[in-house]
Amino acid sequence: MDFLTILKSFVDTMGATVLLPVFIFIFALILGAKAGRAFRAAVTIGVAFIGINLVIGLMWGALSGVSQALVTNVGIERDIIDVGWPAAAAVAFATDVGLWVIPVGLIVNFALLIPGVTKTLNVDIWNFWHYALIGSLVTYASGSLPMGLAAAAVAAAFMLFLGDWTAKGIQEFYDLPGISIPHGMTAPMVPLALPFNWLFDRIPGLRDVDADPDGIEKSLGSTFGDPMVMGLVIGLILGLIAYFGEFAGAFIPTLGKIIVLGFELAAVMVLLPRMVRILMEGLIPVSEAARDFMSKRASDREVYIGLDSAVLVGHPSAISTGLLLVPIAILLSIILPGNRMLLFADLAVLPFLCAQIAPMAKGNIVRMVFVGTILLIFGFYFANALAPAITAIAGGAGFAIPENAVLISSIADGFVWSPLAFMLLGKYLGWIGIGLFAILTAALFYFYKKNEAAWDKLAGASGE
Repeated sequence: MDFLTILKSFVDTMGATVLLPVFIFIFALILGAKAGRAFRAAVTIGVAFIGINLVIGLMWGALSGVSQALVTNVGIERDIIDVGWPAAAAVAFATDVGLWVIPVGLIVNFALLIPGVTKTLNVDIWNFWHYALIGSLVTYASGSLPMGLAAAAVAAAFMLFLGDWTAKGIQEFYDLPGISIPHGMTAPMVPLALPFNWLFDRIPGLRDVDADPDGIEKSLGSTFGDPMVMGLVIGLILGLIAYFGEFAGAFIPTLGKIIVLGFELAAVMVLLPRMVRILMEGLIPVSEAARDFMSKRASDREVYIGLDSAVLVGHPSAISTGLLLVPIAILLSIILPGNRMLLFADLAVLPFLCAQIAPMAKGNIVRMVFVGTILLIFGFYFANALAPAITAIAGGAGFAIPENAVLISSIADGFVWSPLAFMLLGKYLGWIGIGLFAILTAALFYFYKKNEAAWDKLAGASGE
């Protein structure tokens, strides 16, 4: 068994909640942190991510029930099934590109970090599966594994740029100092959202609505504006929409399901932010060690710790927007002309899709729902276009296609423009297309470095 196979097996076995703390511990030691402090920080981060995943799992189970009930009530049938991001990640890591993606991603990161091209050290190795999926799509479209590996490398560099560009806004809005989010599912939503956020600013009346969590709390009072109560209310509304048709046959059990859903989403609104606070407790020693390390060797050059967007979704703006988009997404799946995709497994990732646009929207939930709805419309057509390729890749990787599905896709990555863009460039332009994306990424780094303050402000930073 070669090294890459062993490395892939280790990643598959450990999963994100163990792999990340291991990497953090090694990284902290390299930076000069004391072993005891590094160990405690790593364990704290691991515990926090387990807590985050448990809460997200609670949300996942609640929304899966809502999705299934809505689909059953409406009676829609589609031949593209949303199999969810865990299936997409498993498929991506099972491909030939997936075997190589971790060393490729790390080489790209260090090659850009050491000379100061990027500020982000992406420790979120588990989510390198996004690069693997992009590379696998290019390999499928072009028939060339080297081209697929090159596409994965360019994708890793592009996400580092997006992480750098959005970092200041993320740090200010979410109060996450020293953090960036180079996440392949959420970061590409920022450039796509920009023109629609600009459009919202030009809609009289709507642009003046004060709908960030603080504004809502002022309008509704400390009780009904509280995120916990908002979660309860949103859950009750979602439950009524999903289970209304069941009242005639079983009034009390249906009412019970709706109330339970409300309390589950209230719990999510309370527990996710607390898990993120535990995560930040673990990251503080690592961030301090990184700052000290760079101040001694690179004239106080900043280094950001690149993390999963899971650290963002506990914010009331992100989670409220994501939950409000659930019925909108179901409605769009019914009315959009030409849509063949049935949503199911990935509805719980909707808060992830909109989390990174919160800084530019200043946390305005009305604005985020407006922009998020437009992104979903685009997303359905991206996912429809990618479904044949994802299905073919999954079949080649030994993934069992659901019996009721002709094709498979997912909201995670399927609704994102970058995998489709890479695949089409590889298919129609070959190496020239991947080279053009590499040139675009280099140009974006260059222009960002020329005027960081203006770019940061565009992505939601205050510019102060």
